[in-house]
Amino acid sequence: MSDFTRRSFLRRAAVAAAGLVPAARALAQETKRRVPIAVQIYSVREDAAKDLPGVLAAIAKMGYEGVEFAGYYGYQAADLRKMLDDNGLKVCGAHVGLGSLQGDELQRSIDFHQAIGNPHPIVPGLGGEYTASADGWKKAADAFNEVAEKLKPHGLRTGYHNHSIEFQPLDGQLPWDIFFGNTVQDVIMQFDTGNAMHAGGEAPTFLARYPHRAVTIHCKEFSKTRPNPLIGEGDVPWTRIFELCETIGDTEWYIVEQESYAYPPLECIDRCLKNLKAMGK
Repeated sequence: MSDFTRRSFLRRAAVAAAGLVPAARALAQETKRRVPIAVQIYSVREDAAKDLPGVLAAIAKMGYEGVEFAGYYGYQAADLRKMLDDNGLKVCGAHVGLGSLQGDELQRSIDFHQAIGNPHPIVPGLGGEYTASADGWKKAADAFNEVAEKLKPHGLRTGYHNHSIEFQPLDGQLPWDIFFGNTVQDVIMQFDTGNAMHAGGEAPTFLARYPHRAVTIHCKEFSKTRPNPLIGEGDVPWTRIFELCETIGDTEWYIVEQESYAYPPLECIDRCLKNLKAMGK
């Protein structure tokens, strides 16, 4: 520890000891980091299907720094990379099937993701052979561990994205806990806030339970009373989520995903970004 860092730490500790700032908050302030904001293209999928270059340009103009793909709308890797570079956008992830990361498909996937600059091929759901039983979720964990080991030398990390089933008890356990309790650290926990809350899963619980795993987070609102809520208009405890992501979560990207629409989809994601910025993000 450098003298400057040591003095900074001791100064915060002294303030905390004096009762002026709780010690945990002092340490959180010491380690808090800025997390850039991306958008999942699935949020504007119909617009993207008609005019992906125009959508990427609009996303960049809004102020997003990155995108996550869920399909490529017929474009090849080189074309996608050029569109992204032309708009100053990074790829923070892509939703892919588990099968594309196994067997003969694996090398083709590695080549594609490296070509577009995507470090995170994320699996957004699994079939019934994995999700119907606790043993199935353990089998899934084994499969992801194997994929993670094969991707690591290439600088890529796979992960899993939740819907609601992962927070519905199965044989007395939560599938989310079975899966992440049996996967290695290199398997990313892509927590979708809104999806989880539909089943009663609160993000802070699981961000705290699995530190350093939430490399990317899907920011999605949930409301018990309001239809089609945008980020900041519902019940998601954003302040606590951001605190955990920016300290123990090792979160690299916040990813906006809007799947219900009070306004046209592009306007929705624009409003979501503005609401996040109003929260200081």
